[in-house]
Amino acid sequence: MNLKPISFVQRMFRNYYEQEYSSNNSLLMIDRREFGFALFEGWMLRHKSFQSSGELKQFLQNSVPSDAYCSCAYYEDPESDMDKKGWLGADLVFDIDADHIPTPCDKVHDNWVCGVCGLTGKGVIPSKCPVCGGEKFEVKTWPCEVCLNSAKTETVKLLDMLIRDFGFSEKNIRVFFSGHRGYHVHVESEAIRTLDAIARKEIVDYVTGLGLDVFFYGLTKRSLRETSSSQASPLSKLGWRKRVALGMQSFISNAKEEDLRKIGLKKNIAETILSNRDVILKNWLNKGIWGAVRGIGFETWRKIAQHSAKLQSAKIDTVVTTDIHRLIRLADTLHGKTGLKKVEFPVSTIEDFDPFKRAVVFKTGAVTVLVSDAPEFRLSDEVFGPYKKQRVELPTAAAILLVCKGRAEVIE
Repeated sequence: MNLKPISFVQRMFRNYYEQEYSSNNSLLMIDRREFGFALFEGWMLRHKSFQSSGELKQFLQNSVPSDAYCSCAYYEDPESDMDKKGWLGADLVFDIDADHIPTPCDKVHDNWVCGVCGLTGKGVIPSKCPVCGGEKFEVKTWPCEVCLNSAKTETVKLLDMLIRDFGFSEKNIRVFFSGHRGYHVHVESEAIRTLDAIARKEIVDYVTGLGLDVFFYGLTKRSLRETSSSQASPLSKLGWRKRVALGMQSFISNAKEEDLRKIGLKKNIAETILSNRDVILKNWLNKGIWGAVRGIGFETWRKIAQHSAKLQSAKIDTVVTTDIHRLIRLADTLHGKTGLKKVEFPVSTIEDFDPFKRAVVFKTGAVTVLVSDAPEFRLSDEVFGPYKKQRVELPTAAAILLVCKGRAEVIE
């Protein structure tokens, strides 16, 4: 981003922090947290602390960062070096980002360039360049409806596990739209505050289904052909036993032939399952057994169970959750890649939450921009684009989004 767009975005961010940003006391133990700020000048400021939300607000108004963060951890001395801070505990945080969820739309609006050899590509960023093996990429992503709906689906699965399987109360769980391409979930509870990185890794393994053994979770050769007291009521099971069972039911109920073939089943097996779908589901619901159709063996059910378990797992950024010193984006601050706000909403309203309405801050005025390239997108109730080397006058929020994503320049 050159100086001219920076000046425009920084000016608009300043207006927000001076006129609309509301300091509140929702940040638990604010004086024990470390704060960090990415500045428009191109450097990162860390190891800051504040005694009150009012003091924090004053800093945001004076410094106007492109991005603001606070630690999930609590410290004796937040401003000291890391080894001298005196770790007291940390919230349990989860980052669900579309960057970690393959979607069909990423091949349309996301692209990357290898920083070593210049190879370009679309879609998910490879871990290494397929030509030179380089690991540094220049990336352009986009927060579209499909991406964010995919991230929301994963967040819903995570929340269900936290509440049903781990027993957390909704009052201890805070859910946020990140302001870009995903959601953040914070668990603030004394029960988890002092868990170390190893313990948090165990939680990560559970929600992602890492190392899940479908044989242990209720699928055995005996369970395919016999009813027992333990198999009679699949819906009464707990944890992953129930999730695998429900996942299998959902998958079989909705599967098409190509879905069954994708998980490695032969054509004749897929056809047998589809032609006997009602019988299979009826036997499962009434008797708690799967293996009631001739020609469908244990290996077939194992593949279906493994695939169903994968669908039931939640895709999270595992590094974020295990890092007990992690900085996470500060609530109600603006995201430097979009100009949208990190906004909190009740757990119970996630299905109806619309980030393209709730996170929009700049709701007045218009700006003329020269757009290099942008896909179709929606903000509030208006749809814009697609644009290709066009000069266009847009509402301020839309113009800021394009400029922040490096797809437009302001014409003043």
